[in-house]
Amino acid sequence: MRIPLGLRAAAGNTGGPVGPSNPWDIDYASFTGTPENWFYIGGQDLGIGGVTFKSDGTKMYTVGGNNDSIYEYNLSTAWSLGTATYVQSFDVSGQDTAPQGLHFKPDGTVLYVIGNTGDSVYQYSLSTAWNISTASYIQSFSVASQETGPSGVFFKTDGTKMYVIGISGDDVNEYDLSTAWDISTASYLQNFSVAAQETNPQDVFFKDDGTKMYITGGNTARLQEYSLSTAWDVSTATYVQDRVYGVANIIPRGLFFKSDGSAVFVADAEYENIYKYDLGTAWDVSTASFTYPSTDYFSVATEETAPKDIYFKDDGTKMYVLGNTGDDVNEYLLSTAWAIHTASYTQSFSVAGKETTPNGLFFKSDGAEMYIVGNTSDSAHQYTLSTPWDVSTASFTRSFSVQSQVQAPESVFFKDDGTKMYVLDSAGDDVNEYSLSTAWDISTASYVQAFSVSTQDTVPTGLFFKSDGTKMYVVGQSGDDINEYSLSTAWDVSTASYEKVNILIPFRTRSPEGVFFKPDGGKMFIIDSTDDAVWAFTIS
Repeated sequence: MRIPLGLRAAAGNTGGPVGPSNPWDIDYASFTGTPENWFYIGGQDLGIGGVTFKSDGTKMYTVGGNNDSIYEYNLSTAWSLGTATYVQSFDVSGQDTAPQGLHFKPDGTVLYVIGNTGDSVYQYSLSTAWNISTASYIQSFSVASQETGPSGVFFKTDGTKMYVIGISGDDVNEYDLSTAWDISTASYLQNFSVAAQETNPQDVFFKDDGTKMYITGGNTARLQEYSLSTAWDVSTATYVQDRVYGVANIIPRGLFFKSDGSAVFVADAEYENIYKYDLGTAWDVSTASFTYPSTDYFSVATEETAPKDIYFKDDGTKMYVLGNTGDDVNEYLLSTAWAIHTASYTQSFSVAGKETTPNGLFFKSDGAEMYIVGNTSDSAHQYTLSTPWDVSTASFTRSFSVQSQVQAPESVFFKDDGTKMYVLDSAGDDVNEYSLSTAWDISTASYVQAFSVSTQDTVPTGLFFKSDGTKMYVVGQSGDDINEYSLSTAWDVSTASYEKVNILIPFRTRSPEGVFFKPDGGKMFIIDSTDDAVWAFTIS
């Protein structure tokens, strides 16, 4: 797992105070809104395991393998992850240094943790219900005879049965407890193999009446549903269906259903997030859906299914998307400046006459000139707009070949006075700098030098500079992240030095293509060619 410097660009309250504005610093990139359906726990532990909730949804608990602890969070709005705040932790390393899953007795007075070091279930008593700071260790129960890679634990609602899932047997093991909730009285009964659906099962959950069982795992990254003809008897389980999570590279570790079955929560070890999926039909995983917050996300799929770059008018009231499907520039009007959820499509302009694989887009600061680079011609193309910022008035002016330096032009950027041009090469993994003897006239360009970004990303796709030329940003697909560089001499790429990386979003954009910053550096926008969408981030 890659750990970025500073704060990861993920949604959810990390439990710390909100600091001052930090424009242009990608350490502080976060979603512009507060979504209610995911939460980042990496501020506490970068080794997420299981997840569980208080029965009324006002508290959430996770287990972390890096610090061997249980973490408690308060939710000011029940079941709304966006309202979660970190409270405290409880160290379980005295019992197991590889805790995997957890479960609470319904009244919150007993906590169970399962771990890989001892292949055991550990029982703790809480003197104050649901307050983990009052937990004290009671006893343990070994499951090693049945499972040497236990990953999840669950109890029947009355405490007379315990279920353990693990990765060595790829099965759910059922135990009877002669004394409810007392694991010392547990005895093994039987098991049920889930290997046909998942060979790396991580967690198990049962419907409250015991007629349905759910598992999740790291091999298929799916949520699996089973029906039990005899409640709580795993030998009667039959596979029903599954649901793909739809999150790129997700590694599901923990699983929990809202008490009425209307939502399911999944802990993801790839991005250290908890995701909430709403179920249209309770307990039916095929109806699970995830909703992106509208303030942070805007789909361009109706106009373009292979978006490559993004640009905004300097006042934020217009947005432009370049794409390979239509080989055109799509123009959008924003009724609220810089708020992408207020965007509406207006018109497009085809560049197919000069480039049938357009990848990079840039506008002169007054909107009177537009520039395109692409892979078919290996050239930069300049268009003049008779009405600034209105792409329907664009007409071709001139071209400039970059073929001698660039094998696969992906992005283009200009110095604010038009005397320098930069072209990102996804084949050479470098930023190429050109000088223009006549500002904004690409026919007067001459090659100067290049700067390699291959150490950070071998599939660079997007390029942007801070307005004063002292910082450079490159987004790429080998890391699915954005890399920040400092230039000791403004606009001179030979003086660039790598500063930091930030993973883009909780899911990670699956195919990040272009990046754009608001002029004051307070907002960042990423366009993604798999989601066919624009993502917005606030830098603060």
